[in-house]
Amino acid sequence: MASLLPRSFLYVPAVKPHLFGKAVAGPADAVVLDLEDAVPLTDKETARAAVREFLDGPGDGTDRAQVWVRVDPTFLDDDCDAVVRPGLAGILLAKCGVDALDRITALLHRLEAERGVEPIPVVGLIEDAAAIVDLPTLARHPRLTTFAVGEVDLLGDLRMVRSAATASAVIGLRAQIVLHAAAAGLPAPVAPTSTDFRDLDSFARTTRELIDLGFRARTAIHPGQIPVIHDVLTPSDDDVAAARDVLDRFDAAHGGVTVDAGGRLIDAAVIRAARETLHRA
Repeated sequence: MASLLPRSFLYVPAVKPHLFGKAVAGPADAVVLDLEDAVPLTDKETARAAVREFLDGPGDGTDRAQVWVRVDPTFLDDDCDAVVRPGLAGILLAKCGVDALDRITALLHRLEAERGVEPIPVVGLIEDAAAIVDLPTLARHPRLTTFAVGEVDLLGDLRMVRSAATASAVIGLRAQIVLHAAAAGLPAPVAPTSTDFRDLDSFARTTRELIDLGFRARTAIHPGQIPVIHDVLTPSDDDVAAARDVLDRFDAAHGGVTVDAGGRLIDAAVIRAARETLHRA
């Protein structure tokens, strides 16, 4: 089974280095230092320097969130030069497209070799119509780890308004991303966040909906959203017990036909789901 991505990714503007240490010491599995939308053009170099200094820092010796960086495809050379170093856990590639993925592959190959850095995971943000059309190609790119969704930008590029009338169309777009990730054997994609960070009940509901749709992680813009993501994404004790029971019954049957506690047939899909539940737990 593919290794798990973090459950939660908390965005932190790269122009606010005073927040970096607090964020990585907080509850998020991963912190994303954002060099793209959160940084005005005039502050790009200052932000890169702050991220570089933080990644090179010694840390405090305690458990910390993974440190990821969102890079801007318009400034890919400069962004990658600043962030490719041992302290980096992964990259979110904004506005992921075939050209940007090819360019970051070449950059990472060179920088990783020069700096003795292990291969860095790249999660591609799907944020425009071209990326949706190119999903089959992107999903099979050797450098791509999986997808994430920049849904505000994506809907804007499609000239779509989020409303009750377009809800089914939005679900269709999300399903395409899940479908192509699964077809290519990639880990489940990272779900889009909500900018309404005060309505945590709604955030919990939409997180459950996204998990049902096939996502297994979610981005956040506020620390208050992180416990909600973890609560929804972490299997309950009952889920874990049921998964273990399924696998025990399957093993006891020695390849023969068997059923779960509710009398339902245990087939390959049921086994796969049970193993994923235990893996996530």
